[in-house]
Amino acid sequence: MHKLLNDNIGKKVLLFGNESIARGAIEAGVAFASTYPGTPSSEISVNLFQISQETELYFEYSANEKVAMEAAAGAANSGLKSLCIMKQVGLNVASDPLITLAYIGVKAGMVVINADDPAIFSSQNEQDNRYYGKIAGIPVIEPSSIDEARSMLVYAFEISERLNLPVIFRTTTRINHSTEIISLGEIKKINTAGKFVKDPFNQIAVPAVARKLHPRLLDAMKKAEELCETSIHNFIQGNEVDGEWGIICNGVSYNYIWDAVNELEIADKTAICRIGFSNPMPQQMITNFLAKRKKVLIVEEGEPVMEEAVRSIAQKAGIIIPINGKSEKLFSRLYEFDPEMVKEKIANYFKVSYKPAPLIDTSDLPNIPMRPPNMCPGCSHRATYYNVKKAAEGMDTILPGDIGCYGLGFLPPLSMGDFLICMGSSVGTACGFSKAVPDKKTISFIGDSTFFHSGMPGLANAVFNNHNFTLVIFDNDITAMTGYQPHPGTDMKRTGFEGFGRVSIENTVRGLGVPHVTVIRPYKVKSSIKAIKEALDFKGVSVVISRERCLRYAAGFQKSKKRTYYISDKCKNHRTCVNEIACPAFFIENEKVKIAPDMCAGCTLCAQICPENAILPVKK
Repeated sequence: MHKLLNDNIGKKVLLFGNESIARGAIEAGVAFASTYPGTPSSEISVNLFQISQETELYFEYSANEKVAMEAAAGAANSGLKSLCIMKQVGLNVASDPLITLAYIGVKAGMVVINADDPAIFSSQNEQDNRYYGKIAGIPVIEPSSIDEARSMLVYAFEISERLNLPVIFRTTTRINHSTEIISLGEIKKINTAGKFVKDPFNQIAVPAVARKLHPRLLDAMKKAEELCETSIHNFIQGNEVDGEWGIICNGVSYNYIWDAVNELEIADKTAICRIGFSNPMPQQMITNFLAKRKKVLIVEEGEPVMEEAVRSIAQKAGIIIPINGKSEKLFSRLYEFDPEMVKEKIANYFKVSYKPAPLIDTSDLPNIPMRPPNMCPGCSHRATYYNVKKAAEGMDTILPGDIGCYGLGFLPPLSMGDFLICMGSSVGTACGFSKAVPDKKTISFIGDSTFFHSGMPGLANAVFNNHNFTLVIFDNDITAMTGYQPHPGTDMKRTGFEGFGRVSIENTVRGLGVPHVTVIRPYKVKSSIKAIKEALDFKGVSVVISRERCLRYAAGFQKSKKRTYYISDKCKNHRTCVNEIACPAFFIENEKVKIAPDMCAGCTLCAQICPENAILPVKK
């Protein structure tokens, strides 16, 4: 039995943040869950996928976040409690259905888990998705701890069902990727008996219907305003009556503030207002809070969402006191907060004596070696990039890239990447580059999962408009970057799962009308370079599919490891292997290149490019 299915109410267990959220979904009685994987949310989906194999929960890895949102919307409007999971940039993709779904509403609880990424640990931007609650006009719930993430998810479903609206459940990386001892709650029974009632004049968002639905949405949000005023997740701590200083906060910042107020010994002067139900803001609660203070500080990671709302509330109430949050001297809009920084800003703002914690003396310790991000030893993407680079020698190129492990190919020495915006952008931007700079050869790169996510429309556009570029598709049979989740092209039978189909990338590309399609095996260097050259010489849209399973993923299905390689005495120390492909298995010892046998994947790429044929397989 999966550990998150334990029905021992009140049992204390240590859980990862995303495990706690998945447990919250089980306790809420979720019947339908959909996702497109994205860090920091991915482990929620992994756990629910595993649980779906043991329970009546239906779970799917959707082709992209928009499809995941639409699938959950269909289930929720058929009476199934539904959950849709994604990272912050995924909500950009899913925002089209979400904003109109708010008009139509839902018939059963539907929660959208949105994992924001302050400090950009694993994303292409640092956007603050609390704004999506305001844009769509739907509630936003924000936990401050791992255990709250579990219990507040159950609460989010309750709010959704009371208002018949989808609810955004906003986490941040610090919530998703921390651990805490939590108390297990009751698991509600799953209702899997879906029923759809036709009601086209309330469920088809053409202009005449949407004009009628918008006032209904505004009425629902008025009810939400009443609910947030009495929500147990909006509360005041500290000296609520006599505290002259006020701090308003949300999310993980609350934990830092609580520690700081006690460590600075200002609890008798300070009241803390923690907002967990943050859209709509509890206006009366905040008005009452402000009326008793002489000075207020807003502590929130990301954008000044609460700060702007609190200033507006104060202005409406005629309250004139200092209200500050984001500024050069206070809190930045950049990156994560940390406990010491929050303590320092609080002390400076309220003019309290503050002595920083002494730094640990590390002068007697060696410097930590740099560990830059890198593709794995033997990664087929490295071989593909090398082959393309050799095939394009002498060409003036533009190289749009995409989101995935292969995105690291822009780093030296491969240096195969010039431009990247978002998922699927390699194909769309290639259309623009190929027309704007026709004297250069545009070669774009995209992974298999990303191709299914959002690469196909750009390729259809390229065929229709007769653009001239080459698209290289890395087909490694899995969504590798986020933890080996499947995509429509994954062979699920190989993993032991039945009931799944499989979409051929090659057939899809040909079906889109691409006139020149080539499939290569990237570890076969000479034949790959020859095939890529032909694709690059083709006038029009050409596609090269580089097919090789992810080595780390495939290791789970291989009975024996490939033979490892070593560098023999033939080596003349040209270092072609290091300087051109820089596999992490290489290291320098006594000015000689060597291969770490425990890292070598036996891919043979280095052996094929060595000018002295000095790289040989280990005989044993």
